[in-house]
Amino acid sequence: MTTEQNRQLVLVDRPAGPVGDEHFEMRTAPMPEPAPGQVVVQTVWIGFDPTQRGWLNDVPSYMPPVQLGEVMRASGVGRVVASADPAFAEGDWVSGLLGWQDYSLQGPGIGFGIRKIPEGIAPQATLSVFGTTGITAYFGMLDLGEPVAGETVFVSGAAGSTGSIAAQIAKIKGCTVIGSAGGAAKCEWVTDVAGIDACIDYKTEDTESRLRELAPNGLNVFFDNVGGPTLEAALATIAMRARIVLCGGISTGYGTEALPPGPRNYMQLVIMRARMEGFIVIDYMDRYPEAVAQLAAWVNDGSIVYAEQVAEGLENCPATLRGLFEGANLGKQLLKVTD
Repeated sequence: MTTEQNRQLVLVDRPAGPVGDEHFEMRTAPMPEPAPGQVVVQTVWIGFDPTQRGWLNDVPSYMPPVQLGEVMRASGVGRVVASADPAFAEGDWVSGLLGWQDYSLQGPGIGFGIRKIPEGIAPQATLSVFGTTGITAYFGMLDLGEPVAGETVFVSGAAGSTGSIAAQIAKIKGCTVIGSAGGAAKCEWVTDVAGIDACIDYKTEDTESRLRELAPNGLNVFFDNVGGPTLEAALATIAMRARIVLCGGISTGYGTEALPPGPRNYMQLVIMRARMEGFIVIDYMDRYPEAVAQLAAWVNDGSIVYAEQVAEGLENCPATLRGLFEGANLGKQLLKVTD
């Protein structure tokens, strides 16, 4: 019988607004032991995405909400420390929804499954460019945005984990690409490191005015991670037959407080015969290998760069999630649980 203890952050109160430490409680339980067909995974890295805030709301969605008393759901990577499944050996690096905890039990009927991480790939990269972050950017930009060489593409949240990849994919396709981000440092990273043509600092610049300057013929594609005033600014400057990809709306906070009004100028979609469409990356699960293979090729040849921001300590998970909505991260927000 193992004597290792498993720290778990469980949901004890649903936040209506920003996530607070008081909404979770640290509990301790014995490390689980695997039954036949099961494995125990020690969490090393946890990934953070705005969608996790939505999982805290008791409303129907594409995934069930986290229930009170349950461990907070989150993507993670870790190592197998005990296995009763011949497909996994102790020491294997794996990724999956490991949750805010030191150890998780994985197997048939438990959770959403784990996947081995191929050798040669940094494990934490499967939470960013080779995980749902990069895959979301890949399918959202290529399948919904359909960028064509010579077109003008605008990506909000261009210093974020998904937006930065989406913007670079549009650049690879031969487009003029404009990003937006909050603060001079993030905008500098977008242009000088990621190689995007221009970046609007929404904190100090008027987004609509700058879009009119940078895209005098209008926007052909808008990949939106933000919503709110940025979406309205983009709608005001779209070109004929524009494609608007709704990936996220971080400006709304994903909470249950009164939501901001919808875009006042949505009739631009009619006037410009444009299309606005949302998507969820799990719709493309059967094509994940295609996306990962192409993203890996682009990373290896230098066409795509990616950034990671790292917090440490399981107890800091609530503050790290909250930081996403405060603009604290550049690139993918990760948290290191253990060495």
